Amino acid sequence: MMENLHVLAINPGSTSTKIAVFQNTNPLFLKTINHENKELKKFATIAEQKEFRKLIILEELKKADIKLNLIKAVVGRGGLIKPIESGIYEVNENLINDLIDTKLGEHASNLGGLIANEIAKILPDATAYIADPVVVDELSPLARVSGHPAFRRKSIFHALNQKAVARLHAKSVMKAYEEMNLIVVHLGGGISIGAHERGRVIDVNQALDGEGPFSPERSGTLPIGDLVNMCFSGHYSKEKIKSMIKGEGGLVAYLGTNSAYEVEKNAMNGDEESKFYFDAMAYQVSKSIGSMFPVLKGKVDAILITGGIANSKYFVNKIIERVFRIAPVHVYPGEDEMRALAMNGLMVLQGEITAKIYDK
Repeated sequence: MMENLHVLAINPGSTSTKIAVFQNTNPLFLKTINHENKELKKFATIAEQKEFRKLIILEELKKADIKLNLIKAVVGRGGLIKPIESGIYEVNENLINDLIDTKLGEHASNLGGLIANEIAKILPDATAYIADPVVVDELSPLARVSGHPAFRRKSIFHALNQKAVARLHAKSVMKAYEEMNLIVVHLGGGISIGAHERGRVIDVNQALDGEGPFSPERSGTLPIGDLVNMCFSGHYSKEKIKSMIKGEGGLVAYLGTNSAYEVEKNAMNGDEESKFYFDAMAYQVSKSIGSMFPVLKGKVDAILITGGIANSKYFVNKIIERVFRIAPVHVYPGEDEMRALAMNGLMVLQGEITAKIYDK
């Protein structure tokens, strides 16, 4: 009989905190805690929200009658730390310092490891971890070259969901993830397309700043000359241009909404402008998928499409009609990040994988 192993997963977002408790592979409790802006504005930095969010999590677990003494692993969403290899990392002093220091920028996901550590400390037999943060970096040396030595391509993408879906697919075809070549497409508020070569993401667009295809709220790769001219026109502040690229770009800039569902609904109701830009986004995603074909030297076992927008059959079909000749396409709608976090913790507890050490 398999031992009943309990894992708590924590995924902080900008205005919410998702929590889940799994008993082995079975979810016992799932909850999204929404935070009002007026509550969060009390804190000068995101890191200062740690205690506030921790207490709310503990309160929700108490209400749900979750037996905290049974939890053996607390796995938080990884944040903007230094580039690391894929895997699960035990929270240590070095990691805590980098999650607080925020050299790469503040992001709510930095709270994942901090809160996990605080909760694990009050439990009788639990360890805190983070798993596959957005800074997972397995790029090949060639993929790092930008075109000028002053710039170096970085790996920041939806590593947690991409890796989880890749492993899920490999298992479904009775292969090991490390035996397959895959192109994995995450379609959400940001869009990332990764070339997975035998278990390593050797190339991927830098999705945090919007490199690659445009998305619901990111501009994607822009005409560089025009962007330079805009930066020095004197009409725009640095903050305004950054928001145009990330947050107010993509569908937000063209159509005034970051809801792909709303854009699709409008398109299906005869709004030609909505249809045009929805199709254009699918066109750019398809181009980026195609660019990963030579990265994998033409040896692609499958193309996997995941994320929230993968629920749109119309959008996915617009992609498939352009890329189906590259490899079979499989669709995994949504993003089950809570399960992905929990399963990483479970694999450590069962001895299937070993937690890595985060160094300076």
